[in-house]
Amino acid sequence: MRRMMQRAALLAAAFLMTAGLGLAQMGTFMGKVIGPDGKPLRDAVIKIERKDIKGNWQTKSNRRGEWIYSGMQVGGTYRIECHVNNQMLDAMDNVRASMGEPVEVNFDLKKIADQRAARQKAVEAGQMTEEMKRDMTPEQRAAMEKQMKQQQAQLAKNKALNDAFNEAMSALQAKDFASSTAAFEKAAELDPKQFAVWANMAAAYEGLAATSPEAYDKAASAYTKALEIKPDDAGLYNNFALMRVKQGNIDEAASMLDKAAALDPENAGRYYFNLGAVMVNRGQNDGAVAAFDKCIQAAPKYANCYYYKGNVLSGQMTMDGAKAIAPEGMIPALEKYLELEPSGQHAEAAKGLLSIFTTQIETTYTNPDAKKGKSKKKK
Repeated sequence: MRRMMQRAALLAAAFLMTAGLGLAQMGTFMGKVIGPDGKPLRDAVIKIERKDIKGNWQTKSNRRGEWIYSGMQVGGTYRIECHVNNQMLDAMDNVRASMGEPVEVNFDLKKIADQRAARQKAVEAGQMTEEMKRDMTPEQRAAMEKQMKQQQAQLAKNKALNDAFNEAMSALQAKDFASSTAAFEKAAELDPKQFAVWANMAAAYEGLAATSPEAYDKAASAYTKALEIKPDDAGLYNNFALMRVKQGNIDEAASMLDKAAALDPENAGRYYFNLGAVMVNRGQNDGAVAAFDKCIQAAPKYANCYYYKGNVLSGQMTMDGAKAIAPEGMIPALEKYLELEPSGQHAEAAKGLLSIFTTQIETTYTNPDAKKGKSKKKK
């Protein structure tokens, strides 16, 4: 019995020794996270991945920016990453856990941000400092040199693009449409993805079409390219539509202005007003009235739409003897204009048109001084 108890005691001692040995094989990682502003960063996510066998753990930094994770098996190889807002900002690879003192892994995000900013300036300037060269691995240095060459090439391309664009815009403002279109074509070759190039090229070709009607096709092509890059530009649809009106493509223009109005409801009245005004200038009065009606529907307080509708309809007045007969819709349109803008730009003209139907046309002449000439009765 005594021998059995001694044996049990030895087994217990051996177990305790084994357990102690097992605990001694576990290591600890710890560190601190400094944010981009130089202050301790709270809630940075620290992800720990074991590389030799599968295993993943994570923890967060506290309000002092500190983090700690224990129970890492000694002898294992780990990768430790620092994530902020679901973005990995720094990492340390091939970290080994050790017995005794914790292994310290710190993340200084301000230092990293400063280094990135300095490297970006170096790339833009095309020159690395000696300190940068010392701090980089050969691979990092080769990658940065490649980036610098690409940046310099891009800068040269951008200068050529800017020069061509500025030349084109200057010519466009001077109404030298031939020179302007040539410079815009050059800019488009340098960078075919620039919305401003195609949009202004369309205007230049449209100006050229006044003397060379075939330029309308190139203007339409430029408008189409611009809309491929920026398909939600209501103003461009408006300009394209007005050009189509000049060409007599009224249905296509109306469709484009409907698109512009849908993209930009706040300015829908202006788009339809522009269509109506262009149609008036081209003598397409029926289409103009339809456009002004759309303007009124889209923007009931847009006074000019009412005046121009009434003005266009005044051309359809008829006479019944000495009496003027207004076409349907003319008088209500002019009255609505005066209601909205009683002292507006067209107020006097609107009153003049309305007065045709409210005043008597005199057919005889009366001397205003006739009554003054009568003698007074003597007392």
